[in-house]
Amino acid sequence: MKLNHELVEKNVGLMAILMVFAISLGGLVEIVPLFFQRETTEPVKGLKPYTALQMEGRDIYIREGCSGCHSQMIRPFRAETERYGHYSVAGESVWEHPFLWGSKRTGPDLARVGGRYSDEWHRRHLLNPRDVVPESNMPGYPWLDKNTLDGELTLKKLQVFRDSFGVPYGSDDELKADVATVIGKTEMEALIAYLQVLGTALK
Repeated sequence: MKLNHELVEKNVGLMAILMVFAISLGGLVEIVPLFFQRETTEPVKGLKPYTALQMEGRDIYIREGCSGCHSQMIRPFRAETERYGHYSVAGESVWEHPFLWGSKRTGPDLARVGGRYSDEWHRRHLLNPRDVVPESNMPGYPWLDKNTLDGELTLKKLQVFRDSFGVPYGSDDELKADVATVIGKTEMEALIAYLQVLGTALK
């Protein structure tokens, strides 16, 4: 046994092969079963696809780097559930591409922020966070209240989510009607619409 162990330690190529084998085996055992469990592949009851405005807000959330400071994943620990609410479950994120769970919490977790504050609170907070949270170190985003949406790519985004990711959107005509409601809205309105829906599917 000692000789075999030394052989592996002294042979970098053999060690690399065995490491890849061990990681692959671990992945097969831990990850592959998740693709076949209902809890990870089926949406929670009440989950609805993002509206056109919410989808635009989600893209703004990504563009402005919000996930760099805010996670969207409540872990199943008492300290987290008492502060943020029910822990996150996989069925809430089955239509998320990419996932925005994040791991950094310079700011609070946003997984259950939907409906917790009014639209006006969010608007004031995004314009100048210290107006509503004096100790906040979050930057303001005043340009969101000036930039307007033209909806030019919104239909294509929704179609990609429907056709490539299986999100249950309706026909193109239904999507076009939804996209029409986006035109002329501000980026601020879109981002607030997105924030207001986060975590609301899980009752």
